[in-house]
Amino acid sequence: MKILITGGGGFLGSMLAKELLRRGQLIGTAGEFESIAEIRLLDMGFAHPADDPRVVQLTGDVSDRDVVCSAVGSGTAAATGIFHLASMVSGECELRFDDALRVNLDGGRHLFEAARGTPTRTRLVFASSIACFGGDEITAPFSDHSKLLPRTTYGMTKAICELLVNDYSRKGYFDGRSARLPTVIIRPGRPNAAASSWASGMFREPLAGQPCMLPVRREQSHPMTGYRTVIDSLICLFELEESRLGCDRAVGLPAHRVTPQAAEQALRQIAEQRGLRIGEIVDAPDARIQSIVDGWATEIDGRRALAFGMPHPPSLSEIISQYLDDFASP
Repeated sequence: MKILITGGGGFLGSMLAKELLRRGQLIGTAGEFESIAEIRLLDMGFAHPADDPRVVQLTGDVSDRDVVCSAVGSGTAAATGIFHLASMVSGECELRFDDALRVNLDGGRHLFEAARGTPTRTRLVFASSIACFGGDEITAPFSDHSKLLPRTTYGMTKAICELLVNDYSRKGYFDGRSARLPTVIIRPGRPNAAASSWASGMFREPLAGQPCMLPVRREQSHPMTGYRTVIDSLICLFELEESRLGCDRAVGLPAHRVTPQAAEQALRQIAEQRGLRIGEIVDAPDARIQSIVDGWATEIDGRRALAFGMPHPPSLSEIISQYLDDFASP
């Protein structure tokens, strides 16, 4: 099996590649385990060179059709499994509408067309988002049966790509499925332009002994899950028997309903257990960020995903411990 991961140089892409290399095999379209011969990572750049001979790093823009077609490959060199993670994030999309269409929408179409042209029916997992939900009234909870009515450009591009995945699959062009991701915590490194960046920041910065500037209300509820759970869910969705999905190829992952207040309580528990000095969460209201978050789902019903065998996220305390073990230990 040859795997392509777009956004392969990013946080989730690199974590997914690492887990796939560790497993060494995936269940393919024939319903049997296939060994992973190659993993191609496509991104704008990479922090470190690949240290595994099965990994090929490809530098390029997903909005460039020729780059995408080359990454997917043709004939016997074509990718037989694709994870599409490349995307501009929410805050960027609100500020740069045309770029959002070029990267998120056109990039998706280029990839779907390239997958359509492979000699065998490629299996493709698209990383969507709960930003697909919205509307004049925010219901609780949203589920796989809820209408998609995004209130951000980012969510709009994700919703359109979900529909494209459904239709390309209906026509038999590829075997697609979309994972509708909650906000993923805790991302290491520096804050990014995502409107949900505060969700990781309110854990990451205090754990480093630094203050976190909180742009939203302390009682703001938001669906969150751990990065390990997301990686396991993406792989589970890839391996899921196609007949179980039916015509609705988009699956919402289960998530915790987290507030900054709950985050602070979990941080205090971890600080006591590990003897850490925790930085403060400081109120720093940002009307632009709050207005974006106000249009997002506050709770997700992930029962369909759980019925498919996808994992429920562990407790907040365990997610924090995983982050400390993976990224903050000496």
